[in-house]
Amino acid sequence: MEDCIFCKIAAKEAPSDMVYQDDLACAFRDINPKAPTHILVIPKKHLRSMVGAKEDDKELLGHLLYVTNQIARKEGISENGFRVVINSGSRAGQMVWHLHIHLMGGRKMSWPPG
Repeated sequence: MEDCIFCKIAAKEAPSDMVYQDDLACAFRDINPKAPTHILVIPKKHLRSMVGAKEDDKELLGHLLYVTNQIARKEGISENGFRVVINSGSRAGQMVWHLHIHLMGGRKMSWPPG
């Protein structure tokens, strides 16, 4: 989408602290982190939210989770634990209308999260 900031980041048309990139996905540090490690993993394909995912997006969704796990290992947070969050819809806290996974770690997380 033309006005989507995450699409612009994926296309390298907007600045970010990119930590991962491949043909399907990219990941960058959140500009307003809620944990010492807070990285957003996004598909390069514009999907508005989880609700917008279709059957032919199943492999992409799996790839995003796989990438998230690999980044957690690389960032050194997999041993002590990390949190993966996908907000879908405004009532869940989604603020950017492009599907994204929050990878957070580096501190003890509390429950419930919200």
